[in-house]
This record gives sequence, C-alpha cells and structure tokens, in this order.
Amino acid sequence: MEAGAAGDRLLAGDSLRQDLTIDMENQTMVTEIILLGFHHLHSMRHLLFSIILVVYCLTISGNVLIIVLVSCCRHLHFPMYFFLTQMSISDILLTTSIAPYMLSIVNHEGGIISLKACITQHYFFCAFEASECLLLTVMSYDRYLAICNPLQYNSVMDHALCIKLIVICWLLGFLMALLTAISITQLVFCGPNIIDHFFCDIDPLLNLACSDTLIIHIEALFLCAIVLITPFLMVIVSYVYIALTVAKIPSISGKKKAFSTCSSHLTVVSIYYGTLISIYTVPTNEISLSTSRILSMFFTVVTPMLNPIIYSLRNNDIRDALKKINTLWENLKKLQ
Repeated sequence: MEAGAAGDRLLAGDSLRQDLTIDMENQTMVTEIILLGFHHLHSMRHLLFSIILVVYCLTISGNVLIIVLVSCCRHLHFPMYFFLTQMSISDILLTTSIAPYMLSIVNHEGGIISLKACITQHYFFCAFEASECLLLTVMSYDRYLAICNPLQYNSVMDHALCIKLIVICWLLGFLMALLTAISITQLVFCGPNIIDHFFCDIDPLLNLACSDTLIIHIEALFLCAIVLITPFLMVIVSYVYIALTVAKIPSISGKKKAFSTCSSHLTVVSIYYGTLISIYTVPTNEISLSTSRILSMFFTVVTPMLNPIIYSLRNNDIRDALKKINTLWENLKKLQ
C-alpha cells in the first residue's frame, strides 16, 4: 500500500513537472509584436506618411548641413560647435532608429516586429536619448565657462577635455541603456503581443510581460534620475549662474552679446526636456494614448528637425557660415 502511494506521488510529481514545463514553454511563445501605430487614421494615413517623410528628410539634411558647416568653416572650430556636431549626430541616429519603421507602420496601418528587434529598437532609442541629455548638459557647462569664467575658458575647455566629455556622454548613454535592455531580455513574454504605439517604448513593452517588472521599473526610475533629472538640474544651475553673470554686465549690448551665445541652446533645452518630462514623468493614466503618441512623435521626429533650424536662425556664426557657403556656391555656378 505504501509503495503504491509512493508511486502515485511520483506520478503526480512527474505530471506537475510536465505541466510546469508546458506552462513555461507557452510563456515563451511570444516572438513577434504587433505595433498598431496610427491604425485609426485610414484615409489620412497617406497625408501623415508624406508629412513624416518630409520631416525626416529635413532632419537628416539639416543636421548633416550643421556637421558640414562646422567641419569646413574654420571660424566654427570652437568647443561649442564641436558639441553641436555631436548633438546633430545624435539627432540623426535618434530619429533614424524610429522614423523608417514608423513610415512602414503608417503606410500599412500597423506592423509586425520580432521581440528581439523590438528590444533592440528600444535599446538604441534609449542610448541616443540618454547621450543627447548628457550632451546638452555638457553644452550648458561650456556656456557657463565661456560667460562666467571667460579668462579660464581656453585653458579649461581644451581639445583633450572636449574629447573626454564626448566619449563619456556616448559611453554612459549606451551603457545605461544596455542595463535596461539586458533586464528586459530576462522577462517572460506570454501574451498579449499588441502594442498600441508606433515604436517599442519601455512602458508598452513592459506591459506585455507576464513576469514581475517591479525591479525593472525601479531600475528605469534610477537611470532616469541619472540621465534626465540630474542633467536637467545641472542645466538649470548653469543658467542661473549665467543669468546672474549677465545681469552684472553694465552695457545693454554686452548683455545681448552674452545671452545670444546661449539662447539657441536654451531654446533647444526647453523643447527637449519639456517634451521628455511630459512623456516620462506624467503618470500614464493621466494622459490619453493619442496625446502620448503625438508627444512621442514630436520628440522622436519633429524635435531633431527643429534643432538645426533653431541654431541656424538664432546663431550669428552659423548664419555667417551659411552665407559664405551660399556665396561660394553662387561663384562656382558662375564659373560653370
């Protein structure tokens, strides 16, 4: 009797282990994710497709123009413009990680992406986003030195320090994004597999996980404090010191000249952090899906296009470089 009972327990244990194995296999079945994007637009999708395509082309051409201008014009070979080229590179990479697939989703009213590709897209998006936050902080530090400590600027902000700061920005951005990406790969995705968005952002992606995501949410909050909150506070502190220094300048023309050197950066910072804070700090239950998509599209597609326009319109050195390039082009056409 005891032997029979023991045998029954063994059989029951084997059956339980088989059930658990089947459950784990079922939990790992999700290998593709459906992105709904702007599926409700229908006849308007062609117009949205055209707008996104034009904006994307303008983003690439505008940021490439900034890079070429700074590289070719000797009077732009200063740290401020070197950091600007890095931000242009970041803008190109950021929008390229989202826009091409977004165009496909808009055109087909949705799209299918593999889970691995979705996590990869999220990784690169976060890496470029974090790197740009750090780059904006470095640029604010550069303006702080130039206005508040002009006599020490050239000795402190030399070529070696510029390279080190850029390397740190890029490395930190990619390493911190890698931490979140590795954590996401440890999750179990067992369905559903539908994301009502046009790219693989962290909240919609974590909502698909069947395993506990509390640790990743805490990790993401910690990393957000490092790459978003702390840099933003550093930018604010820098501009407080800049404002106090500018206020002490006796002449109106001196104040305008000092402020003009950082007005473009301040405008970009306001737009960039304003959109980021609206998307990632406001609770998701307080904003609609449509509002979230619009803000995300503005941040991933429109803002990278605005940055070179802002610097072109509000920076005298960039405008002068554009005029010189235009004059050179006109002279070449006359020679032909």
